[in-house]
Amino acid sequence: MEKKPPDGRKGPPRREVPPVVGLLLAMALMNALLYLCLDRFFISPPRSAMDPRHCPYGYFRVGQMNNCSAWLSCEELRTDVRPLKRVGEGAVKRVFLSEWKERKVALSRLTSLEMKDDFLHGLQMLKSLQSKHVVTLLGFCEDDNTILTEYHPLGSLSSLEETFNLSKYQNVNTWQQRLQLAMDYVGIINYLHHSPLGTLVMCDSSDLPKTLSQYLLTSNFNIVVNDLDALPLVNRSAGMFVKCGHRELHGDFVAPEQLWPYGEDTPFHDDLMPSYDEKIDIWKIPDVSSFLLGHVEGSDMVRFHLFDIHKACKSQTPAERPSAQAVLDTYQKVLNALRDTVVSQTREML
Repeated sequence: MEKKPPDGRKGPPRREVPPVVGLLLAMALMNALLYLCLDRFFISPPRSAMDPRHCPYGYFRVGQMNNCSAWLSCEELRTDVRPLKRVGEGAVKRVFLSEWKERKVALSRLTSLEMKDDFLHGLQMLKSLQSKHVVTLLGFCEDDNTILTEYHPLGSLSSLEETFNLSKYQNVNTWQQRLQLAMDYVGIINYLHHSPLGTLVMCDSSDLPKTLSQYLLTSNFNIVVNDLDALPLVNRSAGMFVKCGHRELHGDFVAPEQLWPYGEDTPFHDDLMPSYDEKIDIWKIPDVSSFLLGHVEGSDMVRFHLFDIHKACKSQTPAERPSAQAVLDTYQKVLNALRDTVVSQTREML
């Protein structure tokens, strides 16, 4: 049988894609993916006003706890909390790193009975002001003069630069993160000025180091206020204003109205010292924010954009200073505008 010759017809010739074309396509795909991801990296969603640890009054939840637990009682503090070492001391209380159910916690003890009123005032403020702005209260015992709160290993804002200098935190040492910290700080001041108890003034802030020691840095780089021993109430309708302590104050950090107004020839006398309102907190915002912004790349650019609002904060006339909410709104606008600029410039480079 005669074999048929093979069919001479051929399909369309196969064309190989030149390597350079493949490379260009890959680069285009990478640029497209980077473009789509820019918002995720440069425009993080605003932090929720809701506290993710929210519990009913008298309860708390920290760390990986699934359920809210009632504030620990005297008996529980005595039997279940084990002090490990002292980590801080102030005029009112000593603070001990402690352990409770394999969790690190902070146990505060009254330093002396002379300071008990301040200690109890701080406890009352902690109980009444629990929110995302305030360190979490875990328990207390008035009989033993002890308070148990959440432990934050990064410590107070006093050690912020040391923290940022650690290699594992270099990636968050940016002007964006630092401006967010300043917003956290102003947010706390705004919360105190509009607290459930009324307008509260952060009196324990006669200089920058003292002020920084009142706030803690959380592990996710938020700020919470920790020391609430000196929070007097302003009540304008009742004509009630405040004086921070009974001693003469000095320096540029405190507001002008906190300084003795009668000159060096008249000895200071507390009864003659005029009272003032919450605008003393506004005066201090530029100094605290400048510390928080530090000296990283971009921080001077942020200072430039905040110049006008900070100048208003430093008005010699308290009534002319902006509210904490107005300062916070300006910070947010600056953060958004600068982030948009960074995103726009980065996209133009692609």
